[in-house]
Amino acid sequence: MSGSDKDLQCRELIAKAVCGKGHKFSSTTHTIIPSQTPSTILGCWIINTNFQAEKVGDAVEVSGTYDVNLWFSFANNTQTEVKRETVKFSVLVPLTFFDRNCRGDLEIVARAVEQPKCVKAELSGGGTITVRVESEFAVEVIGETKVCVVVCNSCDDKDFHLLGDFEENSDEFDDFDSSTLLDELD
Repeated sequence: MSGSDKDLQCRELIAKAVCGKGHKFSSTTHTIIPSQTPSTILGCWIINTNFQAEKVGDAVEVSGTYDVNLWFSFANNTQTEVKRETVKFSVLVPLTFFDRNCRGDLEIVARAVEQPKCVKAELSGGGTITVRVESEFAVEVIGETKVCVVVCNSCDDKDFHLLGDFEENSDEFDDFDSSTLLDELD
């Protein structure tokens, strides 16, 4: 084979690829009503996060639940209690790009870049506590797409060179010294 253009062919391959991406930072406020009137907030943490994702229009909706654990004192700071409440959440993540040429069943992958965490808990009026939760989610849409590649009849043909006359088994670069490159530039 001579390596000329007439010997090259293009082929279309069907491959799974990332056809869309997006991420979103979100902040949500929840109101917790403990059984006792709180005196002081001693701590608040988020655990047991579970979520799933589905494509909705030009975005991906990440929805799920997490447990808000709120430790507080009551009865003039003489007793403590932990209030645990499971909270539902939903975040609409816009896609920064989406290739509409994707085909087949789309697979939606979501991950928590920043797990939901409590950034502020404060006493509100009427014995309630306001909890602010922040999180960040990244999503990918995976589907089938076409990729065009150049093929030749034989990859073993030594007459076909893309970058010159380089032999794979050559010792030509064994004695290469990169420090001489700077001398050549001066």
